[in-house]
Amino acid sequence: MFVGHYGVSFAAKRGDKTIPLWTLFLAVQLLDVFWGAFVLLGLEKARIVPGITASNPLDLYYMPYTHSLVAAVLWSVGAYIAYRVIRGFGGSHRAALLVALAVLSHWVLDFIVHRPDLPLVDDAPKVGLGLWNYPAPAFLLEIVVLFGGMLLYLRSTSAVTRLGRFGMPVFGVGMVVVQAEVFFGAPPASDRAAAILALVSYAAFAAVAGWLDRRRA
Repeated sequence: MFVGHYGVSFAAKRGDKTIPLWTLFLAVQLLDVFWGAFVLLGLEKARIVPGITASNPLDLYYMPYTHSLVAAVLWSVGAYIAYRVIRGFGGSHRAALLVALAVLSHWVLDFIVHRPDLPLVDDAPKVGLGLWNYPAPAFLLEIVVLFGGMLLYLRSTSAVTRLGRFGMPVFGVGMVVVQAEVFFGAPPASDRAAAILALVSYAAFAAVAGWLDRRRA
């Protein structure tokens, strides 16, 4: 899953408005942020295999440090601690818990769409329901989760300016366009190219989300 993860960001923001939206945008993609970095460092492995699923050409054959269930839980615990520490223990337990759950939600949503390449412990056994083999339902799920979370967010905030009212929905449409390119466009040139593109996308989306969120404040 890609843009659907951000639906959790919007829903969590409604749960505690003190959490910066850009923080939640990074939290829901934290496993993939480190995946991208670890692929570039050679610690985790992927390769481009067109047709390995109908929606995604990445063969994610070794990613125990970021996408095993145990690793996801540990990253979530780390995110909870980091949020409390960075906020000088001024951040509430509730806010830190929502950030941790946002991190863990990545594995849960990935479990729905990935083929069996998500390890439970270390590199095995591997699980995944494989919705990526059905592009139309997988794409629809991304849209439903993204805009479902966004609707909760928009209903809990108010905006006076035109940008504040319409900026986030337009941003959402832009994210769906990017998702369509991921699903139906040309595959990346290499695993490193995929990792770099992912890291750039996550940073850009978080920056835009944070800026638009401030326009609604």
